[in-house]
Amino acid sequence: MRIFVTGASGYLGGAALEALVRGGHQVTGLVRNTERAAYVAARGGAPVLGDLADPASYRDLAVQHDGVVHAALESTPKGIELERQALQAMLDALRQSPPRPRAFVYTSGVWVIGPTVEPATEDTPINPAAIAAWRPEHERLVLDAAAEGLRTVVVRPGIVYGGARGIVSDLLRDASNGLVRVIGSGENRWPAVYDKDLGDLYVRLLSHPDASGIYHANDEADERVNDIVEAIAAAAPQTPDIRRVPLDEARTKLGAYAEALALDQVVRSPRARALGWAPVRRSIAGNAPRLFEEWRTGRQR
Repeated sequence: MRIFVTGASGYLGGAALEALVRGGHQVTGLVRNTERAAYVAARGGAPVLGDLADPASYRDLAVQHDGVVHAALESTPKGIELERQALQAMLDALRQSPPRPRAFVYTSGVWVIGPTVEPATEDTPINPAAIAAWRPEHERLVLDAAAEGLRTVVVRPGIVYGGARGIVSDLLRDASNGLVRVIGSGENRWPAVYDKDLGDLYVRLLSHPDASGIYHANDEADERVNDIVEAIAAAAPQTPDIRRVPLDEARTKLGAYAEALALDQVVRSPRARALGWAPVRRSIAGNAPRLFEEWRTGRQR
């Protein structure tokens, strides 16, 4: 297959890129500058310079491919509006082109589900955390765009771990620097997924001719933040201090992000597993030494 990936040099888009290349697929990656283009090229993709703010730089590329993975999100005040614009531009172009089998995969996240009392599946009604309050509209935009020859998919990854980026890598860095902060009591559970396992799910979603709708990507380990942090601390070069920051205090500095980190969530991925997806890593705490090594290696790239 020929696949177009937005955000191909990012954490999640990079996971999709590497998995697709390993699977023998041809990947075109949208990037914003030559440094990111070099990153994509080094991993076997064909980089193209573009910008979410300029639909002309990517709209036709989407039509020329068998599938699209949208994993780009700008962390700017205009980021949400730019994503909506990008989704609309690519989906309109795909629907207006001559019908042929294509797939469009949109990257959402588990924070759109909100706190869970019972294990949440893809069919569970959502109650988005404030930081993800805009996500349902974008998910619906993608799902409603399904048409003849166009499958549309929403994937909701858990907190992604592995390599040198992301929330868990921040914990590894903080532990190496001697101080780890935990938001709230730390008794909340994080749904999580290993980056390479997430990449494998992207490939399955693009390859399976009947895959459509919402899919969760979660290792189902149901690990509490305290267990994760304590395992990371034990694997650190020197034992770091662990400070638990009251949620009210954390909100003043981190806003809605603090609330998201304190969410207690138990998430299941039955639709992904029905495609044959089976995570090879099922624990952050149980793989802390390995994750430290991946983090150190990733920082040197």
